[in-house]
Amino acid sequence: MTDNHSFPEEPQIPESAQGPRVTPATGRTASTPRPVPGPRSAATPRPGSPGRGPARPAPPAQRAHPAPATPAAPTAPAARKQPQEPSTAELQLIPASVGDAVEAADDAVDLLLDSGRLPGDILVLTTGEQHPWAAHELSFGEASYWAQHDAGDDVFFARTANADRYASRAVIIVAVNGDLDDTAARSVSEARERAGALLIVCGDPRTVNSALGAGV
Repeated sequence: MTDNHSFPEEPQIPESAQGPRVTPATGRTASTPRPVPGPRSAATPRPGSPGRGPARPAPPAQRAHPAPATPAAPTAPAARKQPQEPSTAELQLIPASVGDAVEAADDAVDLLLDSGRLPGDILVLTTGEQHPWAAHELSFGEASYWAQHDAGDDVFFARTANADRYASRAVIIVAVNGDLDDTAARSVSEARERAGALLIVCGDPRTVNSALGAGV
C-alpha cells in the first residue's frame, strides 16, 4: 500500500548520487572503506556541514511569582490520551545491500547537508553494528555521547535498538546493515512515526517493504 498523503517538498536523492543499484544477488560495487574520523569539537564541525552560526543569547531570567493567597483549586483529572495521528513524513527508499547500507546512508547525509538541511535535523540509525561515528563517540563515554544527542546541533548516529533514548528529528535515515528481525523491523516502522518530515531507508526493497507493511 502506498502513502497517498501530500508531503512537504524534500530533496530527492538522485540516482546518480546513490551509486550503482543492483539486486541483492550481485551486491553493490565495492567501495574504499572510510577511515574513522578524529574527535570533533565545536570548532571542527562534520565535513560537508555548514559552520555554526553565532551562539544564541541566554534566555531571560524567569520572573518569580508570589505564592497565591488562597489554596490552589483541586487538580482536574488528566485528559484521556488521544490516539496518535499517522505519520505524514515522506518515505524514500535507497536500494542497498547489507554491506553497503551505511555508505548509502552517509551519501544521503551529504546530499541533505548540501541541499541546506541543518546537521541537527538529521538522525542516522543502523539496524546492525554501530555506525563508525557512533563507535568513535562512544569511546569517550556514554555520558558525552548522549550529551551530543541532547544538544541537537549536529548529525547524530545511533542504533535502532536505542529507540528509547533518541528523540524525534526532522529527517531520520535508517541503514539496514544487519538482519531485520522482528525487533529491528518494529524499530524501522517506529522511526517513521518519529521523523518529522522525511524517512530515508537504505536497504533491500523487499525486506524494507515487509518491515513497513506497505509498498514503497
